[in-house]
Amino acid sequence: MTGVGYPIGLEVAPPAPQGRLGVFFRLILAIPAWIVGTILLYVGEILAVFSWFIILITGKLPGGIANLIGGALRWYFRVLAYVFLLTGKYPPFSLDDTADYPVRVLIQPQLQGRNRLTVFFRLLIAIPSAIVLSILFVVAYVLLFFAWLIAVITGSVPGGLHNFFAGVLRWWVRLEAYIFLLTDQYPPFSLS
Repeated sequence: MTGVGYPIGLEVAPPAPQGRLGVFFRLILAIPAWIVGTILLYVGEILAVFSWFIILITGKLPGGIANLIGGALRWYFRVLAYVFLLTGKYPPFSLDDTADYPVRVLIQPQLQGRNRLTVFFRLLIAIPSAIVLSILFVVAYVLLFFAWLIAVITGSVPGGLHNFFAGVLRWWVRLEAYIFLLTDQYPPFSLS
């Protein structure tokens, strides 16, 4: 389990100084990793559809599929953390957990004892969390512009904005893992 008792987590290092030039060109710099991450996320979605059928039939999630989906989520959310100025270190090109990277996606997939009923209705059940998260994301995108301006000028993101962005991404990775069938535990309505 991750630190808060939920099987999916996002650990983010405290705010650190970043190169202003790197911050200025952050979106351009992120393009290669973003392209690969988006492709991996689509692969994860396809695997989640297969997982849906497998879990409904067997009540189990195959470990290999869980690892691939988890790797895709790790990659994608490291890129998002880089874009959201949570780190100035370029995301590693790896599906594995990288202990020395300042942003870590921690995943403990639930392989056995799956609840077939909640798996069957998974997308419907996820709607309330998705609605709240969508509102938070609108706020985050507006604040990201201001954080970008501040970081270009000062070389760092204010701690409050850093924590808010980390919280929004934390909620999002939990929701994605829930939708991608890595756990049956509903994601908490929490930024922590």
